[in-house]
Amino acid sequence: MKAIILLGTLKSEGLSHTETLTDFFNQHLERQGISWEVIRLVNHNILPGTYLDMGEGDAWPQIMEKIKKADILIFATPIWWANHSSQTQQAIERFDEINEQISQGKESLLADKAGGIIITGDSDGAQHIIGGISNFFNAVGVTLPPYCTLSALIHEHAKGSEITRQELMAKYEKEYAETAEKMAKGLADFIRTSASTK
Repeated sequence: MKAIILLGTLKSEGLSHTETLTDFFNQHLERQGISWEVIRLVNHNILPGTYLDMGEGDAWPQIMEKIKKADILIFATPIWWANHSSQTQQAIERFDEINEQISQGKESLLADKAGGIIITGDSDGAQHIIGGISNFFNAVGVTLPPYCTLSALIHEHAKGSEITRQELMAKYEKEYAETAEKMAKGLADFIRTSASTK
């Protein structure tokens, strides 16, 4: 089993709270026998648009090939102004052609995949983001199994916080390990069940 995590941090380098929470969660994926790859969207030349290939220099087609081969698709995003990041929104827009193909009666390129959502922030907004991404998953044929979201809303995520990666990981282990384990198990169980019924 393989998971692709689309990391929507706005930071091209340096400490990213969302990347740190994703790294924490990936330990739980490994315990379920799931390999993973994190794609830091901001470091790729993803052209704006609503098609799977926007032409010369566009990095999205190569990313899409990895997604098609994976069993699990996870969005990992910070909260900015009560919504997911602009990097995450750009990725969602690039899947629009798949929704058009479904409307034309074709099978989704994302059929049979499980979806997951990881969110960091220092204030509320997670439920709004989960609702929006869940609607997107539904529209393109990705299944969000029960309990497959992980939201860490803590004041240490505030912009300018001087908390270290080690301190964040310790806090996640203390407060979010059970939620992360339930999410990883839910994703693994969905993929195993889907495979057994084919």
